[in-house]
Formats: sequence, structure tokens, C-alpha cells
Amino acid sequence: MSRRIRMLLIVLAAALLPGLVQASPATAPSGDTAALQKAVDGSWRSAANKARDRYRHPVETLQFFGIRPDMTVVELAPGGGWYTEILAPFLREHGHLVEAPSPSPAFMQRMQADPAVFGHFAQVLPFKPPAPVALGAPGSADMVLSFRNTHDWLNRSPEALAAVFKAAYDVLRPGGVFGITEHRAKPFADAQESSKALHRLPEDYLIALGLKSGFRLGGVSEVNANPKDAEDVNVHRLPPDLAGPASEHAAMQAIGESDRMTLRFVKP
Repeated sequence: MSRRIRMLLIVLAAALLPGLVQASPATAPSGDTAALQKAVDGSWRSAANKARDRYRHPVETLQFFGIRPDMTVVELAPGGGWYTEILAPFLREHGHLVEAPSPSPAFMQRMQADPAVFGHFAQVLPFKPPAPVALGAPGSADMVLSFRNTHDWLNRSPEALAAVFKAAYDVLRPGGVFGITEHRAKPFADAQESSKALHRLPEDYLIALGLKSGFRLGGVSEVNANPKDAEDVNVHRLPPDLAGPASEHAAMQAIGESDRMTLRFVKP
């Protein structure tokens, strides 16, 4: 499916639901480009992590979300810290980074051992949806970010994913942004089936859930799209995991990382 047709479908689906302000691939207000690029180019990032930049486009993605260095930002499910090692230095001097839950123990040790790069990182929150979750005091954050993990909460239950959206909505100030990148399933696929089998979600499903949760759709970007990905394989068979048999690794490498949606929700 071409990007033009995909975008028309997504915009049409969103337009049929209440609460839409705009759904556009146009660029959002940009952040501090030089500071972002400095964080992405940092010597503390491994060669393996930097090799993912061409698929994950961290500068362009964070600019699309509208990040600024003076923001309070909540990163959900940071895992091994791929984005954390960019966000923490970027926010170190003027902003504040909240992790929910903690990154991996190894990454936390790295951060605590190098405050000159990562700052005095202190705020880590428990976060186990669908149990009651709170990401901070209501209206205390400027941005909440989720990178490639909304399908994990849906795999727990639809209620778990709904709780994530509610927690993001509650902690954001009016005008605050919930930024999401996610492995993309085919349009209008069954969300739970594609999530469990392929670790992918259809874009229309997440947009509908965001609107239902009270957000407005501030923008849709194709910055992390990959037209080589047919959206019909388990994402873990693709780089960087290459979890399938060795005989298919070359073909998966030729595809690259998964095709991804990039969505910017805004709290009214």
C-alpha cells in the first residue's frame, strides 16, 4: 500500500471520530536541533546503538514530537536505554527525565556512574499496567514518550493499554504531548491478533484509542516508515534481533528494521 493511500485511510478513519484537530505528515514545532544532534553523536553511545539511527531517526522523531531541553519528559518502558542515552543528556541541564519503570540495571549503573553526561538521575517510577498507574502529579509533565512498546501492553490486555493512555493523559499539562512510535501492522488488521503474532499494531487502532482517551491528534509522520517491510512478519525476525533461522538473516537484513508509525497526540 502506498504511503499516500495509507495516509488517506488513517486521516479518514480519524476524521470519523470526535476530538480530531489535525492529522498531517507535516513537521511539528522542532526542538533544539544542535543539542539533539550533540546527544545523538555522543561518545557514550555504542557503535551498535548508533547503527540503529538510520532506522529510528532519533533527531527527526524527537523534533516531530516537539521536544525542548527545558521539558519534563516521561519515558515509558525504557528497557536497555536506547532512547534514554539520548534523552538524559539532552535534558540534563534544563529539563527533567522520568523513567517508568527503571531502565535495565546495567543501564542504570551507567547513568549513575556518569552524572557529567546523564545528570543526577533520580526519578524512577513503578509502572505495571493494568494495575493502577500514575506517572507523576496531574499536569506535571510536558511530554510522555513510548518507543515500540504499546503492543506489549496490549498483549497483557486491552485494559492495560488503555491504562497507559489514561496515565499519560493525566500526567500531561494542557498542550502536553504523548509521542508514540510503534511497529506497524496492515491497516485495519485485528489489533490483538497482530500484536500477539507479529508484535505490531494497526495505526488506525492507536489513533482511535488516543482520541477515545481524550487526546487530539496533533500529527502523523512517516519519518520511521520502511516501505521494504511488508508488515507481515514478526518484528523480532527483523534487525536488530534476527530471531529467525540463519538462512533468512540476509533477507531480513535487506529489509531493515520494521515499518513504524510515528504519532503525536496532544492533551487539550
